[in-house]
Amino acid sequence: MAARLIPAVAPTLSSTPPIMCGIFFSLSTKPTSPTHETSKLLEQRGPDSCRTHTVCREAKTQNGGSQDITYHLTFISTVLSLRGDHVFHQPLVDPTTDSVLCWNGEAWKIAGQPVAGNDTAHVFDLLLQATGRKYDRQSVAHNIAKAVGSISGPFAFVFYHAPTAQLFFSRDCLGRRSLLQGWDENDVLKICSLCDSSSSSECFEEVGFDGIYMIDLAERRSSSLPLQAQLKVETLPWSSGDLPLPGHVQNPIPPMNMSIPEQQPPALALDTPSVVELEARLRQSLTLRIQGVPIPPNYIPDQSAKVAVLFSGGLDCSLLARLSHDLLPLHEPIDLLNVAFENPRVAAARSNQPDAPLSSSLSVYEACPDRMTGRSAHAELQKICPGRAWRFVAIDIPYAETLAHRDLVRRLMRPHNTEMDLSIACALYFASRGQGTIYASSDSNPVSYTTTARVLLSGLGADELFAGYGRHGVAFNRNGFEGLVSEVHLDVSRLGQRNLGRDDRVLSHWGRETRFPFLDEEFVAWVLRAPVWEKCGFGLAGLSNSESADAQAIASLDAEKMALRLVALRLGLQGVAREKKRAIQFGARTAKMEKGRTKGTDTLG
Repeated sequence: MAARLIPAVAPTLSSTPPIMCGIFFSLSTKPTSPTHETSKLLEQRGPDSCRTHTVCREAKTQNGGSQDITYHLTFISTVLSLRGDHVFHQPLVDPTTDSVLCWNGEAWKIAGQPVAGNDTAHVFDLLLQATGRKYDRQSVAHNIAKAVGSISGPFAFVFYHAPTAQLFFSRDCLGRRSLLQGWDENDVLKICSLCDSSSSSECFEEVGFDGIYMIDLAERRSSSLPLQAQLKVETLPWSSGDLPLPGHVQNPIPPMNMSIPEQQPPALALDTPSVVELEARLRQSLTLRIQGVPIPPNYIPDQSAKVAVLFSGGLDCSLLARLSHDLLPLHEPIDLLNVAFENPRVAAARSNQPDAPLSSSLSVYEACPDRMTGRSAHAELQKICPGRAWRFVAIDIPYAETLAHRDLVRRLMRPHNTEMDLSIACALYFASRGQGTIYASSDSNPVSYTTTARVLLSGLGADELFAGYGRHGVAFNRNGFEGLVSEVHLDVSRLGQRNLGRDDRVLSHWGRETRFPFLDEEFVAWVLRAPVWEKCGFGLAGLSNSESADAQAIASLDAEKMALRLVALRLGLQGVAREKKRAIQFGARTAKMEKGRTKGTDTLG
């Protein structure tokens, strides 16, 4: 077990809950609010609380005179409470300065120390202390950048520093929380966890990954121009240096180790120090994310789950499930959410081949690739982790139900709008709903079941960090270690630009928070500092001629994500260690439901 976490500071608050939220902010020359539809979707993200705070701010034009203007700032936060015994409402408003914070995230650590109590309160206090009582605009901006750079964890926020009339907004450097921005047709700036339905999706874009964005509302250039033309958005950029420049935000993700081996590296083994440390560091990342989870609504002790895994039966999610067994009390069930779809195109192909393997013995759902690997991995977990209630939740989605929810899924994933976006989003949407069937006992019929867990675990990030995609092997075969390092570096450099914002909007719809242990900043930093040959098995020297069971097991492993496969073997997951990478849209069969010749990059009509 991990060592006891020591709080960063002596807590001055009771143990109140860190939260995940929906955020809406608008800036305009008249009062503005989200549409009814957007408000309802925000409440789906945060069903425990919804509050609004408004600010009116006078701004002078550069030439003074009678053309001064009033800005209307609207702050709305919905709250999903995830620890403690009561709901901690947002937006937070400082009674001394009138500053306002809308926070959606988990500050696992501040300045390297675990956070005790409510992370939102700690972050708000951090920002207020950083701004101090000297209200010089440049100093405030520089200190905000320094404060945000000390936060470790997924986040998106909007912070208004009232004394200097500066507005700050940002996402974490990996983009694990959704935040969109855009000017609508009425010259209103909106910053929101999802697209506001009063505007076309073209108005919105993901808040970028350049750093923290700042708007100075103290002075208006001219009263004759629209707000969008007048208000300048400045950037406080991320910096990877040990001592970032003033006004830069400390990026916790270091440059990747690009070294090439001078000679053939030795084979990885179960006791290779880097493999042993990898297991320890993944365990440490997971500990932060699953210990101290609160009792969810409708919880029944020893029967209900607090934590569930988005579970395909693949290597990454099965590792998280296996490690969770070591970290959670044995009496707590762990739900394994496995989704399978009725794909009419695949069903039609099966019906035309009545003698094909599995066509007569398995349903359209049980024949899905992820269902078969999920069942296999579930059986292996039951065997090596006796005493734990591993609840395999079979989530079967008929084609008619996919069609019934498709418009909502497209609404949530906006501004993304391709075939691949939709196929991935559908799988995540229904998996996170957590509604399916389970077997109450080995000799019973399946019964309807919906998970109570509000915390979901995802293995996302492992493929990028450990060379898990097929293209990594292609790159090595073409250009050796240089090609492999270049391809992995490309994936790593795009971690902050990938589709985590889209995934967050879809996964959070059911009032659950998804956590990504492989994307913990400290874990990512450690992996990136390691040479590529400590992560995967491409180009490594062969094993000795030992006939031991361990040597034979290792020899049968694929090179992709070799280090993680060895961790799986260390933990007893013999079958899981051999599972190949499979994209979710193909494993759950959400891809190409109607036409087999569509491309993932095709835009939806």
